[in-house]
Amino acid sequence: MDLEFNKNDDKMRLLISQMEQRLNKIYDGGGKKRIEKLHEQGKMSARERIDFLLDKNTPRFEMGAFAGYEMYAEHGGCPGGGVVIVIGYVSGKQCIVVANDATVKAGAWFPITGKKNLRAQEIAMENRLPIIYLVDSAGVYLPLQDEIFPDKEHFGRIFRNNAIMSGMGILQVSAVMGSCVAGGAYLPIMSDEAMIVDKTGSIFLAGSYLVKAAIGENIDNETLGGATTHCEVSGVTDYKCKDDADCLTRIRNIMGKVGDYDKAGFNRETPTLPKKDPKEIYGIIPDARDKQYEIRDIIDRLVDGGEHDEYKELYGQSIVCTYARIDGWAVGIVANQRKVVKSKKGEMQFGGVIYSDSADKAARFIMNCNQKKIPLVFLQDATGFMVGSRSEQGGIIKDGAKLVSAMANSVVPKFTVIIGNSYGAANYAMCGKAYDPRFIVGWPTAQVAVMGGAQAAKVLVQIEVASLKAKGEEITPEKESELYNKTKDRYDTQTTPYYAASRLWLDAIIDPLDTRKVISMGIEMANHAPITKAYNVGVLQT
Repeated sequence: MDLEFNKNDDKMRLLISQMEQRLNKIYDGGGKKRIEKLHEQGKMSARERIDFLLDKNTPRFEMGAFAGYEMYAEHGGCPGGGVVIVIGYVSGKQCIVVANDATVKAGAWFPITGKKNLRAQEIAMENRLPIIYLVDSAGVYLPLQDEIFPDKEHFGRIFRNNAIMSGMGILQVSAVMGSCVAGGAYLPIMSDEAMIVDKTGSIFLAGSYLVKAAIGENIDNETLGGATTHCEVSGVTDYKCKDDADCLTRIRNIMGKVGDYDKAGFNRETPTLPKKDPKEIYGIIPDARDKQYEIRDIIDRLVDGGEHDEYKELYGQSIVCTYARIDGWAVGIVANQRKVVKSKKGEMQFGGVIYSDSADKAARFIMNCNQKKIPLVFLQDATGFMVGSRSEQGGIIKDGAKLVSAMANSVVPKFTVIIGNSYGAANYAMCGKAYDPRFIVGWPTAQVAVMGGAQAAKVLVQIEVASLKAKGEEITPEKESELYNKTKDRYDTQTTPYYAASRLWLDAIIDPLDTRKVISMGIEMANHAPITKAYNVGVLQT
């Protein structure tokens, strides 16, 4: 192996190690002492509940682990957004599990908690995937109530989605394993099956203190809304469980009797491993953003047997479009080429830039995949569309619009993996978050921004310097350099994958070696939802 490969490999392993360290801290939720306190109460932690519920030795994918990362510092933080969401298998059925983390502010809902829960429901609805709620929450976090309670995509949307999913025939199972109060009390009762754990679970619209304050009635919480009340008197819940293990076992029994689902019918053959070692990806991705690499070297290490059939290989070379299989599933891959290429017209094309010919090719490829009912995988590493007079006169806006239109109207499932840069309009054209990918994940090398830090800082400093000079201030080279460094540092902080994942612009940051698993689980998930909508791109300027 050459020196450059080893250098890249070391850098990637360091980034993965940093990611894992951060994840391990998040996995502790509100801290080990609070987990011990749950154990003293006879309760499992959110992650222990999920581990008990899911089938052993089966793949799983955690969504939104970095939600809330380095946010809400003035409120003591909100690790994982106060809720754990995992896609996995229960009694052989693929489903999505949503578990409140009672160690984080007693499971109270921060704004990011609501956003994360809504993302889980969106996944369930898009893919007609069964959803299991493990409820243990004190309700809305009151100091931030204005950011979680009243708007369209806030707390109330959860119950609207409960009703919509029920109408769609999507299975919802709820277990009340701790507090379930106020508006949150509607969530389990709007599920198909609801169970409650004796002594530790409780459901009420208002707790004993509020009841006393509101109507003067003296009553304890257990009598007000415990398991005995709701299983024997009110009939609100369907099953009374003696402890967490009993409750989770009942869910497994219910899921074990669920019938098979209608399938979309995506093509799958017996999976084979990539021909080349996927671990070599670590050494291929450069340690610097301005360095080139061959995207086919990545594709070779992601697809079954390293085999793929490239579409228009010699045309529009700044995007690689190819048919392949990932874990047996047929896919169409749209990937940014990061090395400089020479077009057949003699034009040198920069790596990671989308040109008119590549946009035209990718648009047609996406249409073909929709015609053949083949899921799409986007591998993003792009700095944007080509600019300048030659590009504008060549109709780059028209060709870019064609690509966006073909991709946005796609009816086959889309999956996006951000390998490196995801800047500006390239983020949009390559199926960014706004274009409804079923999953969007990033490698530790990902960056999401309008433009690169250096370019953005130069633009912002130019504006700032002009403004200061207009006010009569003298700007020395030292002052300008200070302004530049300060601006660039702030901008760079906002472009990291952690900044994106904390706000759920990414569903997860993953080890490149997990890419095949995530895409495979995603397509299996999407296979639950037959395609009923016709593919129609609307008006295309050609």
